[in-house]
Amino acid sequence: MRPPAGAAAGLSPMDAIAARAEAGRQAFLAACALDVQARKPGNVSLASPGHGMQAAQFLASAAAAAAPISSAGSSTGERIEAAVRASWQAAGCNTNLGIVLLCAPLLAAFEHCGGGVTLREALDAVLQGLNLADARAAYRAIALARPGGLGSAPQQDVNAAPTVNLREAMALAAGRDRIAHQYLHAHADVFELGAPAFRAAGGGTCGMQSAFLEFLAAFPDSHIVRKQGEAMAQCVMREAAPWRERARRAEPLDGDAAFARWDEDLKSRGLNPGTSADLAVATALAAELTLSFPLSGPGMEYV
Repeated sequence: MRPPAGAAAGLSPMDAIAARAEAGRQAFLAACALDVQARKPGNVSLASPGHGMQAAQFLASAAAAAAPISSAGSSTGERIEAAVRASWQAAGCNTNLGIVLLCAPLLAAFEHCGGGVTLREALDAVLQGLNLADARAAYRAIALARPGGLGSAPQQDVNAAPTVNLREAMALAAGRDRIAHQYLHAHADVFELGAPAFRAAGGGTCGMQSAFLEFLAAFPDSHIVRKQGEAMAQCVMREAAPWRERARRAEPLDGDAAFARWDEDLKSRGLNPGTSADLAVATALAAELTLSFPLSGPGMEYV
């Protein structure tokens, strides 16, 4: 990979990497703040707790995870394990495993993008370079987080030590888990579905909502599928579709009492579209990263 863009701006390579790490830390915190600032129906927000959790727990876990997940020079697996461990200690429950799994490789890639290398190109290189140590670290993190509805797998189950690299392990789960799917496709959903919606809505909480609704209406939410089944996930997809269309028309959703009622109704049914929310956070992170260190050339911010 090429050296970080900061090296060309007069910083030494080590200082450039440190600058990227700090920018990554701040970008992660900003994306996680948007996660709870925006009402995303079925998910915990400042406006509405749910599933036995409060927004303060998500903010505390983000604050604890920010440094380890953006640690300069760390591998993706090291970032995942350290961030999940710090989050668990801060919140006492699993608040952000999916966020960490998606954001750790993005932040590792951020150290190497710029100078003609886009964030997604750097991400693809990071994902292709994942090794067995990354898989072992990620498996330890997943075991610690104990995500609901995980069950068991016929191959490379997370309750046993992996024998393949992390990308190969994710490939085995990609058909049933949308986060694992991103590891095979360089976060295609983030860059090709979430990012355009986020940009079109002007970023911020509206961008977060728009990206979330794009994901929720586009495919069955993996978290709902694991806990309540495919049929229920398809039902939530149908419920999300008209809200997605309204978001595409830039209609304000927070002022509509029906949007808040849908949020509370999903929670009353125990439905948590957590995967769609995690993907929306990764989308916001990608946006924040490219704002921190704009890439060379117009139109290259996300691709």
